Amino acid sequence: MRFVGLENVPSDGPYILAVNHQSFLDPLFAGIALKSQLCFMARDTLFKSRIFGPLLKSVKAIPVRRGQADITSIKMIIAKLKQGEGVCLFPEATRTTDGRIAPFKGGFGLLCRRGNAPVVPVLIDGAFECWPRHRKSFKIGSKITVTYGKPISVEKITGMEDDVFAAMLTKTMRDMQSQTRISEGKQPFNYQNHAKGGAES
Repeated sequence: MRFVGLENVPSDGPYILAVNHQSFLDPLFAGIALKSQLCFMARDTLFKSRIFGPLLKSVKAIPVRRGQADITSIKMIIAKLKQGEGVCLFPEATRTTDGRIAPFKGGFGLLCRRGNAPVVPVLIDGAFECWPRHRKSFKIGSKITVTYGKPISVEKITGMEDDVFAAMLTKTMRDMQSQTRISEGKQPFNYQNHAKGGAES
């Protein structure tokens, strides 16, 4: 594993890690190199799993119902931020099917404003190759790179509409992904033709 930009993560106070979602291992990849303990959100059905259930409970993950406004979970996240804790979120809401970053969901800015927390964009690359969602197990020997971008201040987020902020954050993450893949000799993904799939040639 390789970690880039760890100095961009605040050393104290609340913050949100906005992470692209490539595999089940992403929470581990996003937080393993940090000194502070993170709070995570996870799909409520995962808590019923014999494998993931005990693990999620051990890291005090917050269950969230997919596909609906889960007010209870939102309040719990805001409470964690107000207590000065770091929170790791996956704004795509589900794992990628092809390695690309899907447009982030709107409403993400609400958590930042209510929790008075800056957002650190975090790009994970290589996890899709390690454990894509169509495989039952991960592949040993994959190279994983985790890049922590510059924090986006609460003041900047407050001055933007939620959909504008979501679009800006999506573009930031896609740019980070392209830069990372190019630096490692990989083919960047073609987002201009996202619906058709495939990487740039």
